[in-house]
Amino acid sequence: MKKLSLISLGILASLQFMNAQVISSKKWTDHFSYNNVLAMKEDNGKIIAATENGVFYYTISTGEVTKLSKANGLHDVNISAFDYNPQTKIGVIGYANGALDIITPKEIKYVVDIPIAAGYSGSKSVNHISITGDQAVISVGYGLSIFNLKKLEFGDSAFFMNGGIYEASNEATIFGSKVYSVTNSGLKSHEMNITFPVFSTWTTEIPGSFKHIDAEDTSLIYSSATSAFIYNNGTPTPLPTAFGNIRDIVLSSNNIVVTDNRIYTFGLNGISLNAVSLGEDCNTAITVGSGKIYGGTILSGIKDESSTTYKPSGPYSNSSYKINLYDNNQMLVSSGARIGRYNQAYLNPKKPGFYYFNGSEWIYPSFFSGATSRINVLDAVLNPTDNSEVFFTNYIGVAQGEGVYRMKYNASNKDFDLMKYYTGPFRPVGFATDSQNNLFVSIAANGGSPSVWIYDKAADNFVLKKIILSSDGAQKPIIHEDMLWMPLPRTNNFLVYDYKNALNLSDDTEYILKDSNGFAGNSKGTLSVAFDKSGDAWIGTDSGLRIMSNATTEIKTPEPKVNPIIIEQNGLGEELFRDGQILQVEVDAGNYKWVSVDGGGVYYLSADGQQTIKHFTKENSPLPTNSVTDIKVDKKTGKVYFVTFNGIVAYQGDVADVTSNFGKIVVYPNPVVYSNFKGKVTIKGLAEKTNIRITDAAGNVIHSAVARGGYYEWDLNNQKGTRVASGIYFVLMTNEDGSDKATAKIGVVN
Repeated sequence: MKKLSLISLGILASLQFMNAQVISSKKWTDHFSYNNVLAMKEDNGKIIAATENGVFYYTISTGEVTKLSKANGLHDVNISAFDYNPQTKIGVIGYANGALDIITPKEIKYVVDIPIAAGYSGSKSVNHISITGDQAVISVGYGLSIFNLKKLEFGDSAFFMNGGIYEASNEATIFGSKVYSVTNSGLKSHEMNITFPVFSTWTTEIPGSFKHIDAEDTSLIYSSATSAFIYNNGTPTPLPTAFGNIRDIVLSSNNIVVTDNRIYTFGLNGISLNAVSLGEDCNTAITVGSGKIYGGTILSGIKDESSTTYKPSGPYSNSSYKINLYDNNQMLVSSGARIGRYNQAYLNPKKPGFYYFNGSEWIYPSFFSGATSRINVLDAVLNPTDNSEVFFTNYIGVAQGEGVYRMKYNASNKDFDLMKYYTGPFRPVGFATDSQNNLFVSIAANGGSPSVWIYDKAADNFVLKKIILSSDGAQKPIIHEDMLWMPLPRTNNFLVYDYKNALNLSDDTEYILKDSNGFAGNSKGTLSVAFDKSGDAWIGTDSGLRIMSNATTEIKTPEPKVNPIIIEQNGLGEELFRDGQILQVEVDAGNYKWVSVDGGGVYYLSADGQQTIKHFTKENSPLPTNSVTDIKVDKKTGKVYFVTFNGIVAYQGDVADVTSNFGKIVVYPNPVVYSNFKGKVTIKGLAEKTNIRITDAAGNVIHSAVARGGYYEWDLNNQKGTRVASGIYFVLMTNEDGSDKATAKIGVVN
């Protein structure tokens, strides 16, 4: 990631946060996948399951499923370990970055100061967590640490060394007065005393390579990859089954559960009780009540013996790249990726393809789950002439299924049927459609040159328009004023294709923007483009943002120009987002701009780009990562969708369906109580241009402004710049030509 100049970078309801930054609010929702269950615990008829990006709760008696993620309480994504104590109601989540979330009935505390061994440079991921009473054993790649759940702080740590090399604690647990840890060199133990941190004082109870361990009051079990044992004071008693690949072992007060390709249960004496298959791979399993088995699957959430699944609604996988929004709350999400943004296809071993949300539930085509060929879907769109069909691009870089596919949704079985596969030019990227329902596909490499594929509806095939350029690659294009605008990521160029009659290639005109037209000289390519209400093109490049004013006219001039946005910083003019890689630009209904900067999060800018209204990052918001690959705004609702390789989150924006007249006026918070809220009051539902006067109860005008874009924020200051007194204030509003009016009241309590 390039260094950015900033000028460039300008819970649940009952849970409260203490000693931790609040990064979520009611405005955020997640669209994470809850399929891959990593660990489970049961508490009085409720199963608590940890997945990659969140935790969900399944109440067996009612069937209710609720979820907890970064959008409503947690502080991170990429969960790697989890445990929960039903007696104390405390859970601990471990993340791949080494941090922890401690969930108590009163708070969720984010812990980032996990002890790290000096000189250790390997993975910081939390391998395993085991809670016993008020102590949690945290296993990591260089040993383990004890975390005190009463004091919410770390105690002793032991850094494991084997032949001068740090050794991982694969898993560990407290049993009696000792901590037992399974490592690749043996089952090790140590009393919880003053020599605990000194690894040379640890005892290797049983040599060997071991993966899993669990304990209850009077029993300890552990396993290698293929065998499981009951620990009997140093004499192992093997369970009477030959396992293939043990994924987890769980010890309860009345049985032992071993998860392999099947789920096995044993009595505490080791006698085999049962073996079942849930029809798919599981990471873990538990028994509930009289012994009913629940598996934590890789692909289907929680699953019981009757093959009924329980999980929150969500896409098949968190791997996400592009999103397209449609009427009736429909969504299509593509899951592909390209290494280095535009070169080699990233081949996800899960072959996730695309995910379809039909307005009420997520649908995953069985075509992908059963695929034997390579899958790397970079874009998926509804057929503009038949919305029951989906086109998708398969970009894989080799002659093994690359091309465009057309599938039809089958509502009876909630699946998709393959209708046709279109082979042709190399590496199809993204789609664009115009007002005449023409469908275009950007082609990254056709004889070493980017091209455009145009769908011929009558022939049910594609016509190729070759662009004579040198290895520029291609990004997803957009259509504006019946011209195709396509970023070219490999060189400092940008294509505008005036196709006139889509299938008549003889009357076309092509325009190529180069660095001589105003792109930064150090840019390696163009990455994104969006148009605002003024007809200006906002072009994201490898090295900053460029604006082409009145673009459809400017592009046809002899020397069309693109320009940076210059803002004032400390009295000096500076370029906005200088050297930043602009992954995506999106314009909302109020003409405000959402801009994604690779590694820098997302910026919400005023219509002219001169002011940063909001800046969301992984650190201060539910964004899973600071590299957002796509942004889409539902202009009817104002909801903004942020797509990342680690999942999708949505933010309820303040600007929706802005017209020249007023919508539904909403003021919040209202009343404004200073002890509870010290920010600005938001007024939404305004006209595109609104004249605002705010008066006191006596009718005196104490504040006036002109708002553009459908909403306004008042800082509660009067015209002199001082905070207004407690009281009732009246907001009088008219639209631009005075043909529509609106009023509101604001209560202020200082």
